[in-house]
Amino acid sequence: MAVSNLKCRECDATYPLEARYACEHCFGPLEVVYDHSHLAGGDVGELRRRIQAGPQNIWRYADFLPLVDGAPGPSGRLASRVGLPAGCTPLIRADRLAQRLGLREVWVKNDAANPTHSFKDRVVSVAASRARELGFHTIACASTGNLAGSVAAYGAAMGLQSYVFIPADLEEQKILSAGVYGTNLVAVKGTYDDVNRLCTELSAERDWAFVNVNLRPYYAEGSKTLAFEIAEQLGFELPDRCVVPVASGSLFTKLAKGFGEWQDLGLIEGSLPTMTGAQADGCSPVAQAFAGGQDFCVPVKPDTIAKSLAIGNPADGPYALDVARRSGGSVESVSDEEIVDGIALLAQTTGVFTETAGGVTTATLVKLAESGQIDPDERVVLVITGDGLTLEAARGTFATHEIEPTVESFEALGARNAAEAWAR
Repeated sequence: MAVSNLKCRECDATYPLEARYACEHCFGPLEVVYDHSHLAGGDVGELRRRIQAGPQNIWRYADFLPLVDGAPGPSGRLASRVGLPAGCTPLIRADRLAQRLGLREVWVKNDAANPTHSFKDRVVSVAASRARELGFHTIACASTGNLAGSVAAYGAAMGLQSYVFIPADLEEQKILSAGVYGTNLVAVKGTYDDVNRLCTELSAERDWAFVNVNLRPYYAEGSKTLAFEIAEQLGFELPDRCVVPVASGSLFTKLAKGFGEWQDLGLIEGSLPTMTGAQADGCSPVAQAFAGGQDFCVPVKPDTIAKSLAIGNPADGPYALDVARRSGGSVESVSDEEIVDGIALLAQTTGVFTETAGGVTTATLVKLAESGQIDPDERVVLVITGDGLTLEAARGTFATHEIEPTVESFEALGARNAAEAWAR
């Protein structure tokens, strides 16, 4: 068993592998600790082959994930690792996007290819599996959208009762994509931070596994699999830079942790990639803290179309700041108008239709390229965490031409378009 214990990120106090998320001594957040001594010092080539021989989902990285039950069941898979097969999403070389931005090499890690179309399937797969190990029969979450759909879907697939709590003003598409799985959908009048506070209170009163509250240490570890996949898909090499959306900051910090774990074992070589975080201007507490040289984030009230990133009081904000500075990166923010342009640019150069969070990430890459903050020769990975469910954000990015059902009408349209293009 590789997983060892829980440890406070602030005072290093240790705890057993239970459903807990905060230190009793200093109230710091807890994270999972591993013992990889059985892997260290071995044949790196053999370890790589062992990973590549694994299943085509996140459980190929089982040695680096926080499940205790290590014995295969009768079907040859771990009994707790059931549900939907998350992970192994495509890493797409985006040459047209790179050319548009004057960069040599850009890759798009398209996590919209997960079962419920967002990276949240990675973290929920781990958390729900751990919930089953711990004997829970109900999973729940506080969500800005994508997590709601994932928890609902995994609950349905695993036969677990589920409750998802969302802000009442969430996009209709996100609400529909969660409710269809038969979950108990609860809309709270308030911001995500209000929803999260309510769920924290309920986690103390209900025998439920709140994946991003009392199971947060295990849940967060699922994000590391994005780092593992990126490195493996690049031939066990590191990119020079990762551009990653920042909401709570957990994904950003766990990507760095994943790269670090494989560096320690010799699976990959080189320095930690330059880590660039991306936020919307209307909810940018981490970007503001970075720009101000602060080590803490001042909470803000979200006001942005990027609702999946609208966390005004990010739990992992200080750790995200540390990762950005330690890697020589930054945390940037972009306007709602730039977000819409980013969605369109990504779609029109790569064929990937992303939600507003991906528009934030793409717009941030554009900002870096246009301002000269990025070396044109860098190998860049753009992390896209969800697909274009937020359809309203695409409105106005294209035109529809209405014609009569005649050849003459079509040809007249072509003439008009040519004239307009000449005028521009």
